[in-house]
Amino acid sequence: MTVKPLSQPLLSALAEKFAPSAEAGSAGAAATVYIDPAALYAALSFLKNDPAYLLDYLGNLTAVDYPDRMEVVYNLYSTQLSHSLTVKTRIPRDNLTVPSVVSLWKTADFQEREVYDMFGLVFVGHPNLTRILMPDGYPDYPLRKDCKQPARPEMRCDGNA
Repeated sequence: MTVKPLSQPLLSALAEKFAPSAEAGSAGAAATVYIDPAALYAALSFLKNDPAYLLDYLGNLTAVDYPDRMEVVYNLYSTQLSHSLTVKTRIPRDNLTVPSVVSLWKTADFQEREVYDMFGLVFVGHPNLTRILMPDGYPDYPLRKDCKQPARPEMRCDGNA
């Protein structure tokens, strides 16, 4: 099965439907849309259920740490229509929360827990938002650029051993 990026007309229609909370773009060959955190859950629910999109599979959920913000990245696929879309949301550093999508895609359960554990992003409404990789009580988030606590004493967060 060949999966193609979401077509430009569908991408434009999506950005228009959720304007001004959505902005269409591209990241290389991938169709990408940026959605404000306040509109994120409604937009993702629409993308999963609307017959023109049917993005029924969450292939990956991750985060990226930038100096002024964090981004949560959702890589979505339609198993029925064979197209894909990357959805991104920008999270301000002073409010590291985003709605959980576990109710939309069960595969988000462990993926959201991993992002929480590594980046400190809180997924509001997650049924069990607990550490999954680091020990309970661990004081930091290893994939954040401002990480001060090494995961193991012999490692440092800045990549130098």
